[in-house]
Amino acid sequence: MTSQNQSETEGTRQTNVPKRNKKRRIKKRPFIILGIILLLVCLGFYINASYKSGLKVSSDHGKKQELHKFHSTTRNDGKVNVLVLGEDRKVDNSQPRTDSIMIVQYDYLKKDLKIVSVMRDIYSEIPGGYRNYKINTAYSLGGPELLRKTLKKNLDIDPEYYAIIDFDGFEQMVDEISPKGVPINVEKDMSEKIGVSLKKGQHNLNGKELLGYARYRHDEEGDFGRVRRQQQVMTGLKSELLSVDSVVKAPKLAGIARGYVNTNLDDQTIYKTGASFIARGDKDIKTLTVPVKGSYTNANDLENGAVLKIDKEKNKEAIKKFLND
Repeated sequence: MTSQNQSETEGTRQTNVPKRNKKRRIKKRPFIILGIILLLVCLGFYINASYKSGLKVSSDHGKKQELHKFHSTTRNDGKVNVLVLGEDRKVDNSQPRTDSIMIVQYDYLKKDLKIVSVMRDIYSEIPGGYRNYKINTAYSLGGPELLRKTLKKNLDIDPEYYAIIDFDGFEQMVDEISPKGVPINVEKDMSEKIGVSLKKGQHNLNGKELLGYARYRHDEEGDFGRVRRQQQVMTGLKSELLSVDSVVKAPKLAGIARGYVNTNLDDQTIYKTGASFIARGDKDIKTLTVPVKGSYTNANDLENGAVLKIDKEKNKEAIKKFLND
């Protein structure tokens, strides 16, 4: 074979190789697309089944949801503000109480998560012809709507949504999120009136123990200590929620939350906010306790007992700066 013929043969081989590879890629493409479609279908079935199993957890415990009146104004400012309330267990036919009041804000643009914890003993003007009470009394008198109005009047906070978490739901969600318990450094022995007995030191707390820890206030710090511990619990739960196991269990956790948390948040807003925070959010949660330092005095009221009388303007300014920075 001449060198010319050999060169032509090699050129033909080089030309044919890419063509054969291209044909193989074209033949494989439909199978790749089909595989992606099947994967998405399976993922959809998994998410739907997991979500429904989460909802079943609350229904099995007899939990029923009932939307409350809440006349807030939705603002298109790139932020979502939620009034998060911890609802005490009812005693007989008494009105439910709340011993934790938080405003949770997520900023979609800055990816910041902020929590304003409001002390329940703040002496407040309650709209609607009521006399002055502690701020948490507004919830017992008129639910989340009256509490919203009270927050607006006294602290110039006007959340767009509400989310009420009862104690049973909190315990169930914690046990599902972290079956081995949430790591917490218990700062002292605790047992009085919290339903559990806790020893000082580092422990993994289950749902009931974590609830007791968050509610404890029988020391010199009183309600300030309880608010600080609630913020500590929120940070601990955040770490657990961002673990690999919890990401896999996210659909079921969403179902449990939807079943146990009474809220006017729609599913789309919940998904959008959660997905944004998990994927890109600043995991360093920022917190503010109201009243701020140097803005209140301890007092006693004949009807209400121990109360906090606050400098409203100083606290309004601190809240505004915190949420808008």
